[in-house]
Amino acid sequence: MLKFGQKIAIGGGITAAIIVAVVVMASTNIFSHNSGINTTNQNNASTPSTAQNNIVSSTSSSSSRVQIVAAENFWGSLISQLGGTHVQVLSIVTDPNADPHEYESNTADAQSIATANYVIVNGAGYDDWAIKLIGASNNPSQKVLNVANLLDKKAGDNPHFWYDPSYVNQTVAQMYSDLVSIDPANTAYYKQQYVDLNDSLGQYNNRINEIKQKFAGTQVASTESIFVYLANATGLDLVSPPEFMEAVAEGNDPPAQSVVEFQHQIQNGTVNLLVYNAQTVTPLTQNIKAMAAQKGIPIVAVTETIQPSDISFQDWMNAELISLQNGLNAKTLGQ
Repeated sequence: MLKFGQKIAIGGGITAAIIVAVVVMASTNIFSHNSGINTTNQNNASTPSTAQNNIVSSTSSSSSRVQIVAAENFWGSLISQLGGTHVQVLSIVTDPNADPHEYESNTADAQSIATANYVIVNGAGYDDWAIKLIGASNNPSQKVLNVANLLDKKAGDNPHFWYDPSYVNQTVAQMYSDLVSIDPANTAYYKQQYVDLNDSLGQYNNRINEIKQKFAGTQVASTESIFVYLANATGLDLVSPPEFMEAVAEGNDPPAQSVVEFQHQIQNGTVNLLVYNAQTVTPLTQNIKAMAAQKGIPIVAVTETIQPSDISFQDWMNAELISLQNGLNAKTLGQ
């Protein structure tokens, strides 16, 4: 698993020269390739439950729309809803069965990024492969949003920014500003899309507040650092050893003392709920999960990328929050 801030080689040993050659040779629109990567163009961003990662017919021709590449589908969903019929969005990392930390890029990714008008990356070491491709393509007219830079984060910081509602709001605001800058002729349209998206995000934000009001201070645990931001937002007391969560996220073996401490928390009933990252599974996290199940501790699965991949960001997040709420209620009721 990739460490925070660790750089990986571009898939297949692609050199900058090969990337440029691929771009020059491309004679068709980048978003028509069939590489297994999902492409999004959502016609009505005010209905966010619409599928996010499929090509949808539009009155606008492909060439007239802003071409956007999002390194991950959680950011791709949001920009697709903002841009509506005036953008064509390709989300690269979408596989619900793979660990996004271990993604390796390919020539199709290089071609897509090189010719996009707008590229969105998570940053902070989460998707260095995309940042390498951006640098190799050397497209001076391209606008790039590095979410980590926007949030004043760096490699080594917890990169799961999409699990923090305040960071999501900041990122969406920057996306809106960037779209207006790239395509000022459609400013009025983007403004309405921005209003609609914020309204739609309201249900997700309201549920976070509901959990905080009812369960603030409740002790919970997580197998990985993906849950840290959301635990803070909901007011839950995340007591699992930070060294354990960070090591798992970085693909390292947790310190022995942190393993003992975590197991003790499970065994003695310190935690009321376990959050389990279903996309970064190791024998050790599976063991922790099994111990929690034996003790009757509710287990809530979360994922790195949108699952299922054809729903909106806010529908995905709201479903996870409902599971969290149900798990906390179950423990409170002694079920």
